[in-house]
Amino acid sequence: MPALDYVSIIRSVYRDRYAMLAAAWGTALAAALSAYKSQSLPLFAIALAFIIMGVLRYADSRAFQRADIGSDDAEAAEHWENRAVVSGALTGIVYGSWCFISMVVVRDPFAALTSATLTTAAMVGLVARNFGLDRLVTIQMVLVILPLSIGYAMHGDIYHIVLALLLGIMLASFRKLAADTRSILLSAVHGRVEASRLAAELDMAMTTLEHGLCMLDERGVISVANERAVRLFNLMGQSDLLGQPVSAVLGTLGDSGVLPRTAVDRLLDVIGKHTSGKVLLCLPAGRYYEVSVSSRLERSVLLFEDISERIASEERINFMARHDTLTALPNRTYFGELATEDMEARRFAGARPRLVSLMIIDIDDFKHVNDTFGHIVGDELLMQVANRLRQTVPAEAVLARLGGDEFVIYRGAVGDAAQAQADAAAILSAFSEPFRLEGLTLSVTVSVGLTTSAIATEALDDLMTKADLALYSAKGDGKARSQLFHAQMDIDYHYRQRLKADLRDAVRDGALSLSFQPLLDIATRKVVTCEALARWNHPELGPIPPSTFIPLAEEMGLISTITSWVVGHATEQCSHWPGDVGVAVNISARDFRGSDLGSLVEEALARSGLDPARLEIEVTETAVIEEREIAHRVLSDLAAKGIAIALDDFGTGYSSLSYLNALPFTKLKIDRSFVADIASNPRSLRLLANVARLGRDLDLTVIAEGVETEEQLNTMLAHTEIQQVQGYFFSRPLPERDIGELIGRLNAGQATPQANLRHG
Repeated sequence: MPALDYVSIIRSVYRDRYAMLAAAWGTALAAALSAYKSQSLPLFAIALAFIIMGVLRYADSRAFQRADIGSDDAEAAEHWENRAVVSGALTGIVYGSWCFISMVVVRDPFAALTSATLTTAAMVGLVARNFGLDRLVTIQMVLVILPLSIGYAMHGDIYHIVLALLLGIMLASFRKLAADTRSILLSAVHGRVEASRLAAELDMAMTTLEHGLCMLDERGVISVANERAVRLFNLMGQSDLLGQPVSAVLGTLGDSGVLPRTAVDRLLDVIGKHTSGKVLLCLPAGRYYEVSVSSRLERSVLLFEDISERIASEERINFMARHDTLTALPNRTYFGELATEDMEARRFAGARPRLVSLMIIDIDDFKHVNDTFGHIVGDELLMQVANRLRQTVPAEAVLARLGGDEFVIYRGAVGDAAQAQADAAAILSAFSEPFRLEGLTLSVTVSVGLTTSAIATEALDDLMTKADLALYSAKGDGKARSQLFHAQMDIDYHYRQRLKADLRDAVRDGALSLSFQPLLDIATRKVVTCEALARWNHPELGPIPPSTFIPLAEEMGLISTITSWVVGHATEQCSHWPGDVGVAVNISARDFRGSDLGSLVEEALARSGLDPARLEIEVTETAVIEEREIAHRVLSDLAAKGIAIALDDFGTGYSSLSYLNALPFTKLKIDRSFVADIASNPRSLRLLANVARLGRDLDLTVIAEGVETEEQLNTMLAHTEIQQVQGYFFSRPLPERDIGELIGRLNAGQATPQANLRHG
């Protein structure tokens, strides 16, 4: 039996001690009366025994009450059960003895009737009191009924014998009655405990529930409200909840403006229809609550959930999805939404034909900043550029970051193209002041591509394309300037798109060719190297200059494929030339990241059988700067194999001497711009001579490009330390079929430079 049930039964045995005492003394009085009538000393003894038993049992009950055993203290309950059994057994003995003495010993009719009547009544009381303990009831009934039955049976007549037998049946019925009563008690105890548990759990749930909760009766009156609900309504100035109609409470808050009236009406509508639903309430101070309504049998439960953090989180996520993380400007997608929405609104409103303007701003040489100073400085520069643009653009304009170092500005109402150009000029002017970042002072310029359009004539994507074309033109014209889109740009754009498509086909079909321009030793006038130059003869447009198709190949990601073909074809061609003549191949920045240049060169040398010392790799300073780490590793590996490394077009880039020292260059090619006027300009000659001396001091072979006259050649020979020369004075780039013959003639001393120029 569970401890809780056991303790409850023991408590039932010991309750009502006053009634028990009164019954004992009443029985003692009856026994004394029968003793007096029959003048029987044994009956007087029985009366005294009843008095003593009553006092003892009363004292025992008081002791039990003082013990106050716990609801689950089964060990203590067992102790008190044993005491109850002992006292109950003694009581049964007294009752049984009273009946036996009255019937058998005294044989007084009044005494016999009194004892039998009160004992039978006592048995009912014993069952009612001790029903919880089957052992106690059985012992008491046996000790009472057995002497009574013997007394009846000793009369000897059939009637008393039948009565004695009926007492046995009464014993069984009393035990069944006790069992039924015990079952009822335990069920009541279980029900009370379960009700208490459920009440405690409900109270705990109501108290610890994170949300406010109100229960409404069938009339819509608030019958239950937990502490959080009370606090919530107190914050809104509503102090009384219980017993108030929810319509009155919410209506007051809606009328006073504490809650939005429309939200209150929706909530009351859901409650009034006894349906389920959710309504969002915006409280003062920016708090948001979601009210969930559940209804059943015309009763409703309102759950007030504080979703302010969730709303704030959703707003943050929405902001992050629509804005650039670094600058907090709208991103490309959100910019498109804002600009398109503005254009549609102006079209719908029938705005007069004013212009919209769109500018794309690109930071000039931003990659150089990143590569030189690191991404932390680059990111700081982007943030400061964004702030400077914010301060410059008109308030009604939409400013966004497209990605990388590009920004875009849309303005929905521009008077004319001149005003749009003035906006672009203001942006360029804003970048006249240097930026101070991470202890550095950097002068940064931007290029601006600009386009304008009537509101209803073009889509945003078309404006973006035109502004991008204008930006491309501004970059090509020298940067740090703005360019307004004009129709020729669109023509040029489609021309470039056609060239891209045709170039892809040409590379795929092997339609490119190689030309070679010789480099001569200035002293011996013999060819030492030939520079391999890719050529593209378009079937319809004719020869396309390398300055046109090489940048296109870089944009399209084809440059590595072209470089691979050039290296392989050039080394194969060089293997048929005299052994003292090498070949030079140009490498772009894209080649360092787009292919395994080292493996490519090794495979070409292996296929052609060319000595690595006869191969020369030419790189520009710009290519080295853009891919500094990769370039250093790849060029060092190539140099270790005996391949010559030349710095091409020296003087046109950053002209940083650190690269000459850090990278494994063996040759220095001075750009043609240093050579053009050396015969007539002493300053230019001194500059060329100093650069050549610098190269010689660094143990580099110095080459001058762009030699076109004999006067230039003689001046260099007389006043500089230049060792090799290249230019039209000796030969234009020649196709494969002619370069071998030229090498043979020049190295044999059989041809004049002028003749080569004419025939080239």
